Amino acid sequence: MQPGLSGLGGHAAQDGMHRLFFALWPDDTLRKRIDEVAAQLEREHAPGGRRLRADRYHLTLQFLGDFQPLPPRLVEDACAAAATVRLAPFELMLDCAGSFRGSNVWWLGSHAMPPGLQNLWDSLGQALLQARVRVKSSAQPFAPHLTIQRDVRRHIAALQIAPLRWHVGEFALIDSQPGRPYTVVGRWPLAA
Repeated sequence: MQPGLSGLGGHAAQDGMHRLFFALWPDDTLRKRIDEVAAQLEREHAPGGRRLRADRYHLTLQFLGDFQPLPPRLVEDACAAAATVRLAPFELMLDCAGSFRGSNVWWLGSHAMPPGLQNLWDSLGQALLQARVRVKSSAQPFAPHLTIQRDVRRHIAALQIAPLRWHVGEFALIDSQPGRPYTVVGRWPLAA
């Protein structure tokens, strides 16, 4: 899909709530493997709450905010900023699971931040800043994670899982509306 408004499929004209964010978007094979790990963790640790559907798995890079309606100019500026990012693809290893108490979620993550992921977060943040696109995620340190369970009643300390290798070759802009599948607004390949 080409970057830009075409990926919105007409959603921009609707008045519903839109949550807009840049993310790493796993392919279908990795989604299936993540879902298998999530199911195993659920069986072994009984967190309560609800497991996310595999089509909702992503790792958020930059959160732009909630909008009603979604401003087309914001989407255009965000897409233009994303198109300026020039970085090499990298490997991300999902090798641990844990939970956040404040938000009551379980997640998968990496015990060590890959330099490529930090560079992508930094470069995308800088490109958005230069394009005057405000991000909501810049006030807090980057804590990369992929949420697998929400509204948990039981928390777990970080634990090792069988590693899931993720070849990161692109990033995406996502539009999330309540009760709808995620819309991939645009994708940008990583190429140095």
